[in-house]
Amino acid sequence: MMRFYKIIVIALFILPLQGFGPGQNKTVPDFSLRDVSGKYISLKDYPQAKGFMVVFICNHCPFAKLYIKRLNDLNTKYSGLNVPLLAIDPMDSLTYEDETFAHMQQRAKAEGFNFPYLSDGTETAARSFNARRTPDAFVIWKENNQWVIKYQGAIDDNGSEPDSVHDTYLSTAVDELLAGAPVKEPSTISIGCYIHYK
Repeated sequence: MMRFYKIIVIALFILPLQGFGPGQNKTVPDFSLRDVSGKYISLKDYPQAKGFMVVFICNHCPFAKLYIKRLNDLNTKYSGLNVPLLAIDPMDSLTYEDETFAHMQQRAKAEGFNFPYLSDGTETAARSFNARRTPDAFVIWKENNQWVIKYQGAIDDNGSEPDSVHDTYLSTAVDELLAGAPVKEPSTISIGCYIHYK
């Protein structure tokens, strides 16, 4: 019975990803999304930024919930190096009551988010990144005044056990770019809740 359950879980969270390739070296446009503070935030608001960690998360997904402390830690580590973290909620609040702006504000306050938590109710940003999961992590880098996707996929290789993480995909990609090197592993498979676009 347990084996059957594991197969079902894998099918639910992995199979819908098939057919969607990573978008490395694809450029993404700037966006203007409302933060839980009520302020609208764009990439251009960070003129010193070398790049960004952009992570699509939401309130109801159990996989996304596992990563909040790690996202805080990533923002603390890299924002001072001009690679801040932005979290974006692309979920439809009409389908998921937990995804309303008020719920986003409550969650950010309760869990002490130290990074902007942006509402993407029109799904504009999510579509431009081709985000498919929560969490789905990206590293974008500034090249010739454009924002280029250099990494897409999982934050790391162990959502449920942070002390057992072996591969820190997202931070490794940032470290490589800061060192002027190419990203050795530009795409991985993110596991989480599927983003159902309108």
